[in-house]
Amino acid sequence: MTETVLTTGANSGIGLATTVELARRGFRSVGSVRSKVKAAAVADAAGEAGVEVETVLLDVTDADSCVKAIEEVGPLYGLVNNAGYGLTGAVEDVDDEEARAILETMVLAPMRLARLALPAMREAGDGRIVNVSSIYGRTTTPLTGWYQAAKHALEAVSDALRIEVAGAGVKVVLVEPGGFRTNIWEDFQRDVAARDGSRYDGAYQRTGQLMRLSSPMMGDPAQCARVIAGAVASSRPRARYLVGYDAQALALADRFTPTTIKDAVSRLALGL
Repeated sequence: MTETVLTTGANSGIGLATTVELARRGFRSVGSVRSKVKAAAVADAAGEAGVEVETVLLDVTDADSCVKAIEEVGPLYGLVNNAGYGLTGAVEDVDDEEARAILETMVLAPMRLARLALPAMREAGDGRIVNVSSIYGRTTTPLTGWYQAAKHALEAVSDALRIEVAGAGVKVVLVEPGGFRTNIWEDFQRDVAARDGSRYDGAYQRTGQLMRLSSPMMGDPAQCARVIAGAVASSRPRARYLVGYDAQALALADRFTPTTIKDAVSRLALGL
């Protein structure tokens, strides 16, 4: 029987590339989307790649929707928790509702889906849960603290889960991408527009300039998809995969650069 892998947030970017790559490797690949229009986009991409994928309607922030989707898809061999979005905003500019929403999407939802998938994985004595984190699950920069808080939390709970389910034959993996061509620019523009009049306006504008300068160097989501699919297919996946030269460089810099120097560089770059 073909092993089933569900990838959340499959309509674009890393999620879409992963859904296609998993199908290419022979898995029954199912991508979650939030609308039929987005399902059509996934079908088009799969058709262009010459593979078959399925889609399931799922709002990861809705517990009932998660239960329904897992029941509809059936027992999972693999779960790729990719759904998420960027959030730009100084701590003073982000209200409780925004903070709760990103924690719900990128911490609570992945663990909810993992809980729902685990009984079948335990019964099979095998399974893969791949949580898509970020280099910002390891380090932190100004103006994106709540996004990074969500990724740090995802890493902490994933580490705990990895140990808890190892005896059942289930492997839990963290994938930590650097900069890839996703919807990050659209997310940034949306957030900055909502913060009109902020005391951090100048810093937001500098952040935008830095993003524009770095965008030509951002990687192709297909690169990250190959790492994710490789982790799903591996009999002995690593606990963590740093993806992208920028992610590796940032990880090294964070490890060896004193905090006072990191703080000073960030303040200088952003005018804080």
